[in-house]
Amino acid sequence: MKCPFCDFDGSKVIDSRPVEDNSMIRRRRECERCKKRFTTYERIENIPLIVVKKSGQREPYDRNKIYNGIIRACEKRPVSIETIQDIVNRLERELYQIEEKEVGSAFIGERVMDELKAIDQVAYVRFASVYRQFKDVESFMKELNKLMSE
Repeated sequence: MKCPFCDFDGSKVIDSRPVEDNSMIRRRRECERCKKRFTTYERIENIPLIVVKKSGQREPYDRNKIYNGIIRACEKRPVSIETIQDIVNRLERELYQIEEKEVGSAFIGERVMDELKAIDQVAYVRFASVYRQFKDVESFMKELNKLMSE
């Protein structure tokens, strides 16, 4: 493992422990040259997942796109990073459990909105406004009214 501080290729593992429902291993490492410590995570490599966009375009699944979208929706809201990571982890597990090689972006977007609706309604509306591409105030108000009636 390459050291992020000095780029040396040798490091030793100081501590290993499972994290996130045993789906990942966290390792503390120490560089053999500069003696600085850093953390790495090992995750099971899953089958490649392709996301089918609304336009029909296909692209590889990117966990960071979902994470960044949720971060933007939750900006200045009382939602912790741990909660956001939990949402992304749950969604990712669900995507791989359906055992399909291709999944629609609509499915992913709806699942993210379901998760956000349960934790923060403002974040939900923010995400929905981008995801559903509200064209005017009327469509935005329709979504707000639907949320308020629930």
